[in-house]
Amino acid sequence: MSGTFFCRVTQILVVTSTLWINLSSVSAEPQQVALLGRSIRTFGVLPENSAAENGKNLQAAIDWAAPRGAALFVEPTENPYRVSGGVVLKQNVSLIGVHGPVGRGTRHPQKQQPVGSVFAIEDESAPFLTVESATQVRGIQFWYPRQPVSDGSLIIEYPPTIQVSKTKGAQGVTLSCLTFFGEYMAMDFAASREHICEQILMEHCYGYPLSGTFIRIDYCFDIPRILHCHVNPANRRFIDGGHGRGVIDAVMTKKSFCYEIDHTDNAQLIDVFTFGTWGGISLGAASYGQLTNFNLDCVCVGIHKKGDSEFNRNWQISQGSIIANAGAPLEDIHPLIIEGRGHTALTNVECFSGGNGALTNVGQSQDFLLVRGNEVLTISLIGCRMRNYAADEPITLQNPRALIQAYACVDKHQQPYNKTHLPK
Repeated sequence: MSGTFFCRVTQILVVTSTLWINLSSVSAEPQQVALLGRSIRTFGVLPENSAAENGKNLQAAIDWAAPRGAALFVEPTENPYRVSGGVVLKQNVSLIGVHGPVGRGTRHPQKQQPVGSVFAIEDESAPFLTVESATQVRGIQFWYPRQPVSDGSLIIEYPPTIQVSKTKGAQGVTLSCLTFFGEYMAMDFAASREHICEQILMEHCYGYPLSGTFIRIDYCFDIPRILHCHVNPANRRFIDGGHGRGVIDAVMTKKSFCYEIDHTDNAQLIDVFTFGTWGGISLGAASYGQLTNFNLDCVCVGIHKKGDSEFNRNWQISQGSIIANAGAPLEDIHPLIIEGRGHTALTNVECFSGGNGALTNVGQSQDFLLVRGNEVLTISLIGCRMRNYAADEPITLQNPRALIQAYACVDKHQQPYNKTHLPK
């Protein structure tokens, strides 16, 4: 039985691989369709074309695919496809490449450039890809060849690589296994109340945004998910060595958060990482949800949680580590800031700081948690480890109406920290 099963699985894999390989030999005739998707090359999207021509041809391919619910295959090539911005990924279309996230970069054997399913972007006027509902982007690299590697003064403020439709919104979007090199902002899903976005899935995406913001989601009322995303200036190491200290320090001056969430219902952030962005995660005043398994390294503010109501403005935050040590004077460096209304539950969250030669830093934080404002809020802390803060106490309390309960925590002296702060 096991041998028969193995043989059948092998046959399936061979057939599947053949189908993918056959995509490269699809005829240029537009009537001929591959089984797993039409190659964009059949529509005239070619490495030797200008960016404007490829942008026009890619849009024609999407226009063909939209009424059919078809997939477009970004056929791997030695040289990237140069493409202009302003492309609209219309409803029902999938844009598929060959990659998982390639966090250190693919690399041409003779040239400092990625290879495979790669779009090269130089358009400073429009987002590269605007997505509508029921769309998918998977297995693709996005490369900005004009962005600097080490000189922060040369950063180009490109529009977002992928953006939600501002006139239609987008519901049911999958962004998976994407890698960004030199992006200013990777994924902008700041929708509006008139044109909301819902059921947005972003998973296994890698990059280092030179604005400091990798993902922004706003007005998403049906469970947005950010899963397994990794932001790191070394993500392009195999291409050109990765971003140097000058670029990282310049990104820190933007004072922006890597992940921004607002106007969302029950948002899910699981296994997220950032290094060298001023802020880690911003949990907006009109949001609630769960954040777990995270590492926010070399930031100024790790998590900033707000709340505009006592109802459904609650975040459960657990199993994470924050290294807050950079981007501002010591007194402004806080692993956690909580203000506004609502409840925050912190479980097994540790904060520690130290020096790091990759960027300018002071090597420690002011405290573990800053609580500010003048509205009723509640906070519970269980099993939190607090180290390398300068203040006498790990919690800086600037809100007299806050209720804070800490149990089984450990302070910077390796002593138990079990305290309750009652509202005045």
